[in-house]
Amino acid sequence: MKLSGYLACLWLVLTAAAGAALAADDTAEHQLANGLRIIVKPDRRAPVAVVMAWYRVGSIDEVNGQTGVAHVLEHMMFKGTSTTPAGEYSRLIAAAGGRDNAFTANDFTGYFAMLQKSRLELALKLEADRMANLTLAPEEFAKEIKVVMEERRLRTDDRPRSLVYEQLMATALTAHPYRNPIIGWMNDLENMRVEDAREFYRQWYAPGNVVLVVVGDVEPKEVFALAGKYFGALPARELPVRKPQDEPAQLGVKRIVVKAPAELPYVMMTFRAPALRDPARDQEPYALSMLAAVLSGNESARLNRSLVREQQVASAASASYDGIARGPEFFYLSATPTAGKTAADVEQALRREMARVIEEGVTEEELNRVKAQYIAAEVFQRDSMFFQARVIGVLEMSGLSHRTMDLQLKKLREVTPEQVREVARKYFREDALTIAHLDPQPLSGKRPAAPPPGVRHAQ
Repeated sequence: MKLSGYLACLWLVLTAAAGAALAADDTAEHQLANGLRIIVKPDRRAPVAVVMAWYRVGSIDEVNGQTGVAHVLEHMMFKGTSTTPAGEYSRLIAAAGGRDNAFTANDFTGYFAMLQKSRLELALKLEADRMANLTLAPEEFAKEIKVVMEERRLRTDDRPRSLVYEQLMATALTAHPYRNPIIGWMNDLENMRVEDAREFYRQWYAPGNVVLVVVGDVEPKEVFALAGKYFGALPARELPVRKPQDEPAQLGVKRIVVKAPAELPYVMMTFRAPALRDPARDQEPYALSMLAAVLSGNESARLNRSLVREQQVASAASASYDGIARGPEFFYLSATPTAGKTAADVEQALRREMARVIEEGVTEEELNRVKAQYIAAEVFQRDSMFFQARVIGVLEMSGLSHRTMDLQLKKLREVTPEQVREVARKYFREDALTIAHLDPQPLSGKRPAAPPPGVRHAQ
């Protein structure tokens, strides 16, 4: 079937845009003697600079009994150095007209500041200071660990769907540390001590474990010189040896029921899928991305059209797949039943849609439609300096070169309907599934808690 005239035009525009971007990689790289890498991407559209310090350490690097320490340390990075009092970092960035924040993930921890390009030196100076001179005062830790515990209550314990996801991952994985929540288990937080954070900082917060990404109206040579001035004197340190953390093969379907106060049931299903390891040679991760887009990439995608509008078995349904990870990757399906329907009803509806893809495949028209929309979102997001810096960092932290961004778009455009059908057939297997049902319990009537003081970052 042929695309509509509008979609065909959009497809041509995006193909040309992505093709132009393929030949326009203007990033510059430099590495200091102590191992710190700097990646600079000039963007002249506004007199702004985004500075991101990416540490290749996250919850994947934690040990049993200390889950959440990477995230706690992220909080503590704003609590003062030997020369900068607690809270002064953010005050100085704000006084310079900028804003700052941080985030912790499975594979990395990131810190960023966005400010006027003339204040770039200030951001680099402050970042180098806390990389080497963090105080980790016991009294600040005692206050901040309470903030983190309250954050866990707010974002996980009091949110039934967050609890479902947490329990789903703890069930789907047997050995890999991805089974632990990034924010940590409450018992580990309750028993955490400042010495735990200090040891984690000493082990992992070394120049050789950092990629500094700067995007904006900057000159690469100037950025390299400033980075050398503030980071160059920091001593190189040997990093802990990372051992392989392979997850054992799943030997049968896993099921779990989560009981929590909620208005409606909820279902999440997941199955193991390959992560992107070789952008040039891999094919399946691109097909899985397109499978997720076909199922729920837009309002007219299959899950929304079939389960929500036609069958009216679900009030919402979605599919997702990231594909970029240091550890094992997963493909997710989820749905909320409409009133009068059960979790079992929507589970079966999700299964039918996957069976339909396996049996009938997808049409070239719908695949081209979601390709155009998917690539449009990627291309349009490049207008954001923050997005550019984030994509560069995520790829580098996952062991992939940021220079493969446009190659990945090209590979996505090449995905065929048969490849989408094949990955559904290969990976959506009963013995590879983990299924979680939310069993709603009576609501207490309490109003949602307000965010705790000090929650200022994105986990």
